[in-house]
Amino acid sequence: MKVYQTDHIKNIVLAGSAKAGKTTLAECMMYESGVIGRMGSVDDGNTVSDYHEVELDRRSSVFASVMHAEWRDYKINIIDSPGQDDFIGELIGALRVADTALLMVHAQYGVEVGTEIAWRYLQTYHKPSIFVVNQCDQPKSDFDHTVEDIKDRFGDRVVLMQYPYNEGEGFNAIIDLLKMTMYKFPDGGGKPVKMPIPDDERERANELHNILVEAAAEHDDKLMELYFEKGELDEDELRKGLRIGMLARELFPVFCMSAKRNMGSGRLMGFLGNVAPSAGEMGPEKTSDGNALPVSDPTTTLFVFKSSNEKHTGQMSYFKVCSGMVTSGMELYNSNSRARGKLNQLYAIDGKNKHQVEKLFAGDIGATVKFKDTHTNHTLRSNGDEVMLEPILFPNHRIRVAVEPERQGDEEKMAMAFLKMKESDPTLSMQFEKELKQNILSGQGELHLQTAKWIIEHVYGVAVTYSDPRVSYRETIQKVANAEYRHKKQSGGSGQFGEVSLRIGPYYEGVEHPSDIKVRETEVVELDWGGKLVFCNCIVGGVIEQRFLPGILKGIMEVMEEGPLTGSYARDVIVYVYDGKMHPVDSNEISFKIAGAAAFKKAFIDAAPRLLEPIYRLEVIMPDEYMGDVMTDLQARRAIVEGFVTEGRNQRITARVPIAEMNRYATALSSLAQGRATFNMAFLEYSQVPGELQAHLTRHNATAEAL
Repeated sequence: MKVYQTDHIKNIVLAGSAKAGKTTLAECMMYESGVIGRMGSVDDGNTVSDYHEVELDRRSSVFASVMHAEWRDYKINIIDSPGQDDFIGELIGALRVADTALLMVHAQYGVEVGTEIAWRYLQTYHKPSIFVVNQCDQPKSDFDHTVEDIKDRFGDRVVLMQYPYNEGEGFNAIIDLLKMTMYKFPDGGGKPVKMPIPDDERERANELHNILVEAAAEHDDKLMELYFEKGELDEDELRKGLRIGMLARELFPVFCMSAKRNMGSGRLMGFLGNVAPSAGEMGPEKTSDGNALPVSDPTTTLFVFKSSNEKHTGQMSYFKVCSGMVTSGMELYNSNSRARGKLNQLYAIDGKNKHQVEKLFAGDIGATVKFKDTHTNHTLRSNGDEVMLEPILFPNHRIRVAVEPERQGDEEKMAMAFLKMKESDPTLSMQFEKELKQNILSGQGELHLQTAKWIIEHVYGVAVTYSDPRVSYRETIQKVANAEYRHKKQSGGSGQFGEVSLRIGPYYEGVEHPSDIKVRETEVVELDWGGKLVFCNCIVGGVIEQRFLPGILKGIMEVMEEGPLTGSYARDVIVYVYDGKMHPVDSNEISFKIAGAAAFKKAFIDAAPRLLEPIYRLEVIMPDEYMGDVMTDLQARRAIVEGFVTEGRNQRITARVPIAEMNRYATALSSLAQGRATFNMAFLEYSQVPGELQAHLTRHNATAEAL
């Protein structure tokens, strides 16, 4: 396979809504460039991009796939990303290493939620973008309306490069405004015939061409001077201006095509080769400490943007060569795991097909297998230093379910399977939560978790069930209470005896000790689940020996770990052990542990206990027209809306909401906003549960204990 230099490498990501034709365009580009001998189709399940079992079963992309096309001395690396928001991690990883994004828009449906979501992340990564209006051969194709929709959503920096001459079922010709030529395609698609622009389109084409020229000239003073001087720019000058505008994200070209019928892909690839910025023209990579790593740096630096566990292959690491040159057999140092290894196999990738290569230059994308201790976001360096590139920031989890295997004994197998899945998908996570006594699986949405279920059952052979997760409440108290308890047990020989008198109260910073009790020693326990337990020794006269106090603390901690109200963790309590009794023979640590636990539990119930629930900060972004429905739904979920901000045609709502009310919110929001809203959540604080709900939860716990 031919090796390409940095300035002849173009990295693109195909982004946009599901069914916009991303996978079909990738197939078309590979076919048009001669990399594959025939075009596959999504319906037939034989595309290069969608090759995983779950993708073949569902006929849609789940994972980002890497491919390439070769076009007139340029290598175009293509990353086909999924269109659903549930698989946003795949898109974000692809955007991190791409140089240009192709935003696919369906000619019949216009801008959809997938386009808007991709656009938000493109703004974060500041990547040049091209709009591709696909499926112009659909009966209800409306190119002009779609372009207006794009401008309405994303601004007037959108500029036409071409438009369909006869869209709809008879579509077979494109008028190109850069070359001022009409391309007419044969019935089966493929290489077009160049023809003059028809007379009835000449005036419109000239007008749009002038708009294009002005847009290309306005981003460079010299080009603007040439334009004023000549009243025109030649093709090379136009390309230069377009590239400058794209790099500044001040200009967004629009193309049209039918990828399925291979009409328009060649012209798009020509533009990518001649105009879209190469890997060397993009800004330098940033390191985790804020320094710049230019592509010209001689040190070989690889950034792993994706990992996967492939059938028959094992772990694969997909990387971008960010500087220097990587060769097969090179020894590299992992700055994250501090492991060294030899790159025994170096591949260029086309979906599941691997092409062994000897070297790759800076800017190129490649892969290797089974490189030691290497995962997504890791940096590999040739000089052994610990420079780490800025990591991909994946979104917080948005949905949680409890998961357990259907068959007893499969717990370990299930855990290992989810661990492997997390290596491939950092937006998926499973962990056992001791407090809830459940395995909690977290992801981006209902479809994301259902896809994970399909994979673990069909690929790893572990049948699992999902259920709603319990809520991690906290218990605390509001007033002071005293209690005492005597533990006495006699069963032949040495018995058990311990009596404890204690006082408890709510703990907060700056709390003052009571005046009627003298505190001798204080131990502050920082609780693993948040908050504190302050244990005060107030014993005088030796009524309880010092050696029994740790037993009392252990008993109290047992109650703190399973609170009296709902069995949840307790927090923020101060305890004063001020009196008690012991027996010279029968007293021991276990006796005082039992007495301390019972006295503490009794005092806790008398100290106006209150239940706290986890509150999350919620951010929802949706089009204007759905704001009323979304707000009404949030109010029903006990949310407190803190504010909203207008962002173009979208609204961003910020609210505080109890996590107990957020089960299946991703599904509900999708229904409310027809799939055009997105949200994220992050833990904020614990807040008091309303009285009626606390009473209900306490009764429910008492009933469960009785059973």
